[in-house]
Amino acid sequence: MDVFETLYAAKNEKNIAPMAAYMKNKFPYLGIKTPERRVLTKSFVKEWKKDVKVDWEFVWKCYGLPEREFQYLSMAYLETVRKCLTPDDIGHIEKLITTKSWWDTVDSFESFVGDLVLRYPKLKQTLIPRWIESENIWLKRVSIIYQLRFKDKTDTDVLSRAIMENTETKEFFVDKAIGWALREYSKTNKDWVRRFVDKNREALSSLSVREASKYI
Repeated sequence: MDVFETLYAAKNEKNIAPMAAYMKNKFPYLGIKTPERRVLTKSFVKEWKKDVKVDWEFVWKCYGLPEREFQYLSMAYLETVRKCLTPDDIGHIEKLITTKSWWDTVDSFESFVGDLVLRYPKLKQTLIPRWIESENIWLKRVSIIYQLRFKDKTDTDVLSRAIMENTETKEFFVDKAIGWALREYSKTNKDWVRRFVDKNREALSSLSVREASKYI
């Protein structure tokens, strides 16, 4: 069986309703929880590791199927081949972020985009500003959180811009992202985050401030 047949064969009716409900019933499910899905796909991951370029046909086939587990499958595939990603793949990444969008898949892209920016710094000037200014809240979210793992490599000028240009969206997932990014950076530089929050408290949402202040 291929990986699609493998997952369809593992469909679990009793898990479908609760899994869908957890995601606000936005997507249908097969009812396969993450630990089981990882076991079922282990042999396929082993084969994916041999890839020398991203198989976008496979990724988009995953996104074309209705059940959410297949979008998770595409994330697992991209995680496996992340070193193959280049700026030429940005068009695909942007389309994925804005397709069947919800936090469970979108947030996977922060590390992929972060890796690309570290390897190709010009993306900070060509890609990130466009996402910061986008009308799409999920592109905004990724532009704010893509530096989550950067620690002392965080570009605070870019982080500041991403935050301050998006303080008035009144979108939960944007405000949450702002707080999340600041909270994570506070583990590296508490003083910077404290000063930033104090200076911009009136502009930031209460949610952003609350999340940002957790460790300061």
